Amino acid sequence: MIAAMTTLILGLILFLGIHSARIFADGMRSRFIAERGLNSWKGLYSVVAIAGFVLICIGFGHARQQPVLLWSPPRWTHDLAALLTLVAFVLITAAYVPANGIKARVGDPMILGVKCWAAGHLLANGTLADVVLFGSFLAWAVLDFRAARQRRRADAQPQVAAAKRGRSAIVVVVGVLAWMLFAFDLHQPLIGVAPFPGFHAFLH
Repeated sequence: MIAAMTTLILGLILFLGIHSARIFADGMRSRFIAERGLNSWKGLYSVVAIAGFVLICIGFGHARQQPVLLWSPPRWTHDLAALLTLVAFVLITAAYVPANGIKARVGDPMILGVKCWAAGHLLANGTLADVVLFGSFLAWAVLDFRAARQRRRADAQPQVAAAKRGRSAIVVVVGVLAWMLFAFDLHQPLIGVAPFPGFHAFLH
């Protein structure tokens, strides 16, 4: 268990650390890019992020085999997690659809989506590994969301491109469909947990 948690924490340090460069070390990041080029930074960023993600998957997977239960979340937290995850899928979709109203209003839908995803899973899971994983992502998302807004205010730039008609509807439809696909078909084989066990029992 100690080895699994150590691997998980190391992965989080690498993954969230490199994703926090603009929060805590924006000047160092800018100097690195100025001296070595943007592609060098992207290469370093990708290598560190991938290494961290792999360690997170390994550590969390092993930690789940010997769970340390901190509390037993009530049933309603699972329903709330499903709702927050649905919102997260819509927000993350909004980050990739140009000129949609959701992005125009929120500004940083990807980060806000991670925040919803992490908060929902943190509420619905009570093991030590869950708290470390989802709590870390939630803390990072809160800090990054605030930092992104501060950068935009400091740069005096418009938040995002103006919204175009119909784009928000596309975001919602695609986000909901992606959520349904993941929740009902992919979550159990990929993660090992069925978010809606009654639905899976009905299908099988």
